[in-house]
Amino acid sequence: MKNTLTQLNTSKLSGILLVITATACWGTSGIFIHNIIQKSGLSAVGLAFWRDLISSVVMLTGILITRPKLLIVKKKDLPWLIGMGVISIGAFHVFWNNSVLMLGASLATVIQCNAPIFVTIMARLLFKEQLTIQKIIAIGLAVAGTILVAGLINEGNWSITARGLWIALSSAITYGSLSLFGKKLSTEYNSWTIMFYIFSIGTLSLFLFQSGKPDPWPTGSGILGWVLGFVLISTILGFGLYTKALSILPASTASITATAEILFASVLAYFILGEQLGIWQILGALLIISGVVLVSLSRDNFTDSMLSN
Repeated sequence: MKNTLTQLNTSKLSGILLVITATACWGTSGIFIHNIIQKSGLSAVGLAFWRDLISSVVMLTGILITRPKLLIVKKKDLPWLIGMGVISIGAFHVFWNNSVLMLGASLATVIQCNAPIFVTIMARLLFKEQLTIQKIIAIGLAVAGTILVAGLINEGNWSITARGLWIALSSAITYGSLSLFGKKLSTEYNSWTIMFYIFSIGTLSLFLFQSGKPDPWPTGSGILGWVLGFVLISTILGFGLYTKALSILPASTASITATAEILFASVLAYFILGEQLGIWQILGALLIISGVVLVSLSRDNFTDSMLSN
């Protein structure tokens, strides 16, 4: 029993590190989105379409070269893959791009950090995961920390439109669904199998949404480098690591830990975009770290989840 617990704790640490690394990759997305839209004039839907299409092509090429058998999936899992592709990838990317454009990155990020709340509640209903006191406190710390890091305490500007709020909440819900759908599939398939199918399905859904007439390929000085960085770092590497982590961690734990993204996004914005970190942002960062550490110490829920797999 002691050896089993040791193995579980080691696996848990690996899962936490995978999620944190994934959030570091996702933290770069704001910089890429800012530069791509500024240089190319793409719409939010257009950027989402090209992001998903290029990611799908890159992953298909890699799979065909290395392990073609990864393309095989069971018919019974197609509804989950379709749901994940349409909702967790296609819809999420559109909602997220639009929420940033309408509300600004700070407020959009704050609202999106409600995702762990949706995940924790739905994981309880779908996967019977325990809703522990530790998770509730961790969610509170993560949300409070995100508000401080975003700088809204200093600005005091909470005026948003009903449409903007709806889009931002939709971003949080669709983002949270990645953990729920991914948890169902991650124990059955390699993470790259899941990634290829959901991004391909996401691309198709965005193509149909635009009535078969997506924005033209983005052009502009240095735009190719920004697009490739967005695809390889923020997308393929970030989502690949996170999907792999879902085969190790409970969905709610992975989702709460992923709130560490705001830390990396803030640090990168400070060094690359010249944004200043004040006392409120530093305090918020500490609260987020505390939430991540707290949820990482929730042994019982993780053990139950691993033993049931």
